[in-house]
Amino acid sequence: MSDRLGLAVPLLDLQAQYRPLRAELLAAIERVCDSQRFILGPEVEQLEAELARALDTRHAIGISSGTDALLAVFMALGLGPGDDVVTTTYSFFATAGCISRVGATPVFVDVLPGTFNMDPDAVRAALTARTRAVVAVHLYGLCADMYPLLEIAANAGIPVIEDAAQAIGARYQGRQAGTMGAAGCFSFFPSKNLGAFGDGGLVTTSDETLGREVALLRNHGAEPKYLHQRIGGNFRLDALQAAVLRVKLPHLPLWTDGRRRNAERYEQLFSASPARDVVRRPFEPAGYHHIYNQYVIRLPDRDRVRRELAERGIGTEVYYPVPFHLQQCFAGLGYRGGAFPHAEEAAATSLALPIYAELSEQQQSAVVDEIVRALRL
Repeated sequence: MSDRLGLAVPLLDLQAQYRPLRAELLAAIERVCDSQRFILGPEVEQLEAELARALDTRHAIGISSGTDALLAVFMALGLGPGDDVVTTTYSFFATAGCISRVGATPVFVDVLPGTFNMDPDAVRAALTARTRAVVAVHLYGLCADMYPLLEIAANAGIPVIEDAAQAIGARYQGRQAGTMGAAGCFSFFPSKNLGAFGDGGLVTTSDETLGREVALLRNHGAEPKYLHQRIGGNFRLDALQAAVLRVKLPHLPLWTDGRRRNAERYEQLFSASPARDVVRRPFEPAGYHHIYNQYVIRLPDRDRVRRELAERGIGTEVYYPVPFHLQQCFAGLGYRGGAFPHAEEAAATSLALPIYAELSEQQQSAVVDEIVRALRL
């Protein structure tokens, strides 16, 4: 057993990212404070232009959170009562919650067992005359299988919305996450690969009309001021958050490379360990570019192993312990246990390990050693 046992490893160390950028970040915050322009304005506009270039999209609209990005897009598309929206049963709650918030009905489908992302064949089978949209989630930083999903949706005459909250910089067949469907929705929650100092989000689209509608809705549907064309909401991105993100954005490719390097190192460590045939690791299909917002393994007796890792100072998280179709708030939809076995199996066995770019080789070795120990291998 390794002499590295007992080394504490947090699930995420934001201080390690913050320290080298501290002076630049504080200067950006001071710039906004000195301007006294906190709502939209030049910081947000410049961030939008920089993100549009980085993501290779025509329009990037700063939004108050990833959740509000989804909500604004659903509102802009006119989704509401009587409409069905097909999506995965295995994601962060906002994906399904926002469908319900506009009055539409979420229709859940199972995931592919190898990638955690929605099964295109299941999507095809779930479409009905009531289906008005498909929400594809790029879970954990790996794009969904978009070309089949886009073809299915195009044949049905409905849009695909990309929930890219965990996938900024991910690519599929050379195309950026958030640029393949009608719109992409991103989150800048602090734990994301590109994280703000609070909530923040983004909508991307190449559709001029949709982009204008989202921009209108984020400011109570008012254009010009106090004249309301639509009932929107307060979905504006703060200038302070935009300034922070502008400092961080140039570093994102390097941070992504660090996460990818750490994922490769985990694969090497697990492959050389007694856990190689017990722990199922994430993988990157041909033509995909995984950004590893999370590094999620699957293993037996997950909850006991997690408790023992916590006792040894190893941070982990379960994303997500209960699929949507088994959540109490969706009980009225009539789903039962066993409806989506791949998602249910993932929820019962998956465990996210530390993967942040600043993670050291020693820390990763300690994580793997402790998992081997907990599995009694």
